[in-house]
Amino acid sequence: MSTTQDFRCSNAARERGDAIAGTAPRGRVWILIEYRGGWPRNGFDGVDIDWRVRAGVAEAAERHGARILLMRRPGRRTVTHGGQWAVLRLDAPGKLRQTWGGWSHDADLLRICDALDARGESSTTHVELPPVVLVCTHGQHDVCCALRGRPVAAALAERWPELVWECSHVGGDRFAANIVVVPDGVYYGNLDVDSALGVISDHLDNRIGGTFLRGYTDLRPVEQVAIAAVLDAAGPAGRFDYDIDAVSRAGADWTVGVSHRRNAMGAFEVSITQSRSAPTKLTCHGIDQAVANIYTVNAVTGPLEQPGK
Repeated sequence: MSTTQDFRCSNAARERGDAIAGTAPRGRVWILIEYRGGWPRNGFDGVDIDWRVRAGVAEAAERHGARILLMRRPGRRTVTHGGQWAVLRLDAPGKLRQTWGGWSHDADLLRICDALDARGESSTTHVELPPVVLVCTHGQHDVCCALRGRPVAAALAERWPELVWECSHVGGDRFAANIVVVPDGVYYGNLDVDSALGVISDHLDNRIGGTFLRGYTDLRPVEQVAIAAVLDAAGPAGRFDYDIDAVSRAGADWTVGVSHRRNAMGAFEVSITQSRSAPTKLTCHGIDQAVANIYTVNAVTGPLEQPGK
């Protein structure tokens, strides 16, 4: 195990064998703001933008349950003010929206509030746009995110320069390198350059596997675990190919029904036990030890014929 002086949370998590499935934060709406300079540890809250603008965007984000992420293209940083902003939404399975705009003055960012409040499409919304690939490289928040994330971001950007951005803290520092694909709402973790290239290539082909999947952000943790287990058992599938049918719990034991939306012989039942880890240091900067939920997949039963099919 790493010593205190050279402790890196991602190394420690790999040594412990921390499972990544079920660790994607919940969310359906994301605000992306291009900010090309250095990112403070607290992200958007600490950037050099008029406090009234920051407060307005933050209040609108809270009202809509949106997460604010800073982004920049991989490569050398600049101090140029302004750039692009976006509001991305996962409205329902398969119903994705992206609204993009630009900003050169702080007040321009208040258009984000209008985009959040807008119903349906606006003149800046393009439903057919490809997904945005965000690689967490927020070293001020956690060293592992920079050490593991930057090489991944550079490699992905070389292959898909229009899709890939570095981004600020997305959660789960110990699973660096972390990638979030939005508005699909898919978290991947424990990636390196080779695995990231494969994962994103497959994702763009609508083939998601379970090995590096942290979860889908529209599902609860135990449901995320069930989907990952089914993908491991049955093979990669499209982002919206599977539905959660039913979830039941008896103490620490869960049973989750998962069915394929188009295949009558694609139903599964996943048995999961939930427990808590021993207290441990989960981030590089964290001082206190913390505990995490552990989800152990006991069995994946299936494929079964779906009821009524």
